[in-house]
Amino acid sequence: MFGRQLPPMPTAETALPGRAERAFSVPERHLVLDTPLEGPWPQGTEVLYVAMGCFWGAERIFWQMPGVITTAAGYMGGFTTHPTYEETCSGQTGHTESVLIAYDPERTQPELLLKAFWENHDPTTPNRQGNDVGTQYRSAIYWTSEEQRQAVEATAAAFEQELARHDLPAISTEMRPASEVGQFWYAEDFHQQYLHRNPAGYCNHGPNGLTCQVGILRQDELPAQQDIAPPT
Repeated sequence: MFGRQLPPMPTAETALPGRAERAFSVPERHLVLDTPLEGPWPQGTEVLYVAMGCFWGAERIFWQMPGVITTAAGYMGGFTTHPTYEETCSGQTGHTESVLIAYDPERTQPELLLKAFWENHDPTTPNRQGNDVGTQYRSAIYWTSEEQRQAVEATAAAFEQELARHDLPAISTEMRPASEVGQFWYAEDFHQQYLHRNPAGYCNHGPNGLTCQVGILRQDELPAQQDIAPPT
């Protein structure tokens, strides 16, 4: 696996073309929070998008946090319209497995969400989390407000210092405004709140040993996502 040649990041010209409409269903409500998955949400709701490798474990981190209204698994940062899981996993859409976080800014702050982001995955391994390898597993943050942008820059700078203090590699996380990378495409029904449906399902996320800071897990200790078949 580790010796194989990874396909390059596609361009708008080389990415899969996608389709005009969604090819699958998406549930109306969040299985854990019982809130609308695609809105509408209460007035004032803010949305932040993050990518941390496999979206199953990443989504669970955020639906447990105070102030979060809803979360959803999806695909973002690429070119293919209405992509499927199989297309995204091929590495030919340009998307990374992402999580939508809709939150109440009166009950939480982007800094708290980003603290959980930095502390629960390895943002120093380009296009890789554990044995999940490819551009579809890249670490990313896509912000939607100036406050979020400032929080991204501040927390990244603080985390970079912690990495340097432990003599660890630099951050490779893609950090861009959501308006620049395009639409968040919802993933298929069975990916939404996957670890609520399958409590013993595959997850390679969790506290990593540093504080707004990341304790790097040994990359050879984790199973590959492609070895874990999604439910039928």
